Order: sequence, then C-alpha cells, then structure tokens
Amino acid sequence: MSVSCGAECVVVFGCARWAWKRCTYIGSDDTDSWPTATPEEFEPIPRVCRIILAVYEPDLRRPKYAPSGGYRLNPDWVIKRVTYDQTLGHAPPYLIYLDHDNHEIILAIRGLNLVKESDYKLLLDNRLGKQMFAGGFVHHGLLKSAVWVLNAESETLRNLWVENRRVYKMVFAGHSLGSGVAALMSVIVANNGGEFEGIHRSLLRCYAVAPARCMSLNLAVKYADIIYSVVLQDDFLPRTPTPLEDIFKSIFCLPCLLFLVCLRDTVISEDRKLNDPRRLYTPGRIYHIVERKFCRCGRYPPEVRTAIPVDGRFEHIVLSRNATSDHAIIWIEREAEKALQRLKEMNEETVTTPPKVQKLERKQTIEKEHKDALERAVSLNIPHAVGSTVKEEEDCSRKIEEGESSVDKGDATCEKSFGKNGRTNWNQVVDKLLKTNESGKLIFQRDDSATEN
Repeated sequence: MSVSCGAECVVVFGCARWAWKRCTYIGSDDTDSWPTATPEEFEPIPRVCRIILAVYEPDLRRPKYAPSGGYRLNPDWVIKRVTYDQTLGHAPPYLIYLDHDNHEIILAIRGLNLVKESDYKLLLDNRLGKQMFAGGFVHHGLLKSAVWVLNAESETLRNLWVENRRVYKMVFAGHSLGSGVAALMSVIVANNGGEFEGIHRSLLRCYAVAPARCMSLNLAVKYADIIYSVVLQDDFLPRTPTPLEDIFKSIFCLPCLLFLVCLRDTVISEDRKLNDPRRLYTPGRIYHIVERKFCRCGRYPPEVRTAIPVDGRFEHIVLSRNATSDHAIIWIEREAEKALQRLKEMNEETVTTPPKVQKLERKQTIEKEHKDALERAVSLNIPHAVGSTVKEEEDCSRKIEEGESSVDKGDATCEKSFGKNGRTNWNQVVDKLLKTNESGKLIFQRDDSATEN
C-alpha cells in the first residue's frame, strides 16, 4: 500500500512540475541569450509590414485599414496588384511595389484568408516528407504556389530590375501563408540567378513575417543570409511543429491542438527532432520582438533579439492567451515600429564610433554568424547540412556552370558578371522542378528514396 501511495505521489509531483514549467514558460524564454538587433538591420521590417498590409487595401489613395501614421507609400509606385480572381487559387493576392527611396523592388504577399477555400487547398497540399527541393524538404503546396507566382511575374520583376540599372534589391515579403510562398520564391531565385538576368545573391532579400514552417533545418540555416523571419512574442505558428495542414484543419480548436502538441513534444528528444530530415522549421535568420514579461500586466517597450539558431529553434509551444493575437500583421507592424524607434533611441545614447564603422562591423558580424550557424549544423549532424566552405564552393560551381562568372574555377571570389544576352525563359527553371507523368501532366519531382520511412 505504501509503495503504491509513494508511486502516486511521484506521478502527481511530476505532472504538477511539468504543468508549472509549461504554464510559466513565456515567449521571451526562447531568446534570452540572443543579442539585440541594430537599427540598421531592423529598419526595413516595419516598412515591409506596411507594404504587406497594403495588399489588403483596394485603393491606397483612399485607405480603409491604414495603420497608425499611415502606409507612408507612394500609390504611383504600385506597379501591379493581383487579386484572388486573377490568381485563380494558385496563390494568395499580392502586389509589386517599386520603392525608389530605398532602391527596392518588393513583391508582397498577404496571409491566410479564413473564408477562402483556395488558401486551405494550398495548405493541405502536403504531407510529411512529400517534397524534396534544393537539398532539403519543403512544403509541397507552398512550393507550387511560389513557382506559379514566379512564372506569372518574373518578366515584370526582371524588367524592373534591368530598367533600374540592376542595382535595386529584389525583395520577397509575406505574412503567414504568404511568408512561406515568399521564402520559397527566394530559394528558387537564389538557386537560379542565371535565369533572372544574373541577379546576385547579395541583392536578394526575403522578409517572412509571422512565418510558416516551410523548409527543413538545413535549408533554414543555409539561406539565413537572404531570409529574415519576424516573430512577435508568443506567436503560435513559428513554434508549432505540427504540419500546417493539420493546424488549419483544427483552427477552430487551436488551444486543444496546442496543448496536445505540448504533451507530445515532452516525450520526444531533441536529438530525434534534429535528426528528422523531413521536419519543417521557421526559415532563415530570426528577429524576435519581445514586449511582455512573466507575471507582469500590459506591454513593455519592445526589444528585438536576433540570431540564426540551429538547435532550440522555437521548439516550445507557449500556452498564452496572446498566441493567436501575436500572429496578426497589424499588431506586428505596430510593435515593430515601436521597437525600431526604441532601437534608434538606444543607439543615439550609446554611439561612440562613426556610423560607417559600426555598419561595417555589424555586416561582418552577420556574415560570421551565418558561417558559424552552418558549421554548427554540420557538427550536430543535421541531415543534408553543408559547411560554409562547401556552400561557397557550390555557389561558385553553379555560377561557372551557368556561364555567369567572369573567373575560372580556381578563383574563390567568383566575381559575378551581371550581363546576360537574350530573354531568359523561366519555364526552364520550372522544368528543373517538374517532370511529366504518363498522362502528360506536369508534376513535381520528389526524392522517393528519401521518403520511404
């Protein structure tokens, strides 16, 4: 009798301890050790959030949902606006904005529309390990959508880039569902720069706001130099390892789903998670906006932490009443703007060296963080991970094979030649991803040997 009572006490104590740790875990605990971002690197994010919000507006000259301070956009610079009627369910609505002030060509994609069946079809077009691409696994439906948008808009984007002296940055941005499409678009273009008038990788950027888990860990780290994810405090989507299709099947009972995920992840070891090549993650470098503290009421002045994590990459569900509200683009824009102003104020108080020197040092630090993350992924035996040296060699080899480099293979710098004669055909890129079945229909390539588990 005493033995059974003792066992019951141990079980009760263990369950109580687990419940206490789970209930007291807050979003800021994920990034306690991360360094603070600089104003220069965080500056584009509030602006990009406003451009994503502008996708919801039918007319920017008479806005209905303008954020505090307005959109601060020039309506004359909106090159193209695409609605659901035009995408025919292949992609969420988006717009193309030519930002002459910041020398950027921006394609911004809106998030999930809960009343649009086509958005759900896009999410549900996947299963674990279904689609392999660029040396890792990605979400099948989001990849199809990314290819469709590039097929539809590559000519427009390419012409804009050429007309602006090939010096503007090419920026893909999206929120929630759109973030996954934007992230995979940037991966495709980074791997096929020769089909995009030879655009250099350094001129590519992707801002994934409230990002969906859309690529395997090796790809998430590999493309951290061009993909920047933005997460507000307790946002549920970047933290939920449950496939997107299962999350949105259960969207109306999301608290139940999150609680069950907590229970499941308690018994899954970290090594098992890292060694699963099919598991999808938040892409790229992460900027975490933190504005609440444990057992404190209200919001505090937001701070921004940034890193390229390999292990511990938002692997804990946060049981918070703000888990869904922190996913809203309007809240993210508001807090990102506050965070930027606070970063600028802190920077003005602590400036002791010339700004140009600080910018150079931060750029070198960012590049070193990316190389360190690549090496960390290799040291942890992440499936398909490549070290920084191998990545540089792959990039140089690809440029040389495509005839885009002005140097021979022995030159490690691989200086880029931007000129490319003739009109490029984006269908060549699609052909690399697709194959024809017996009925003559194009379907996505997949690595069947990698998905037999």
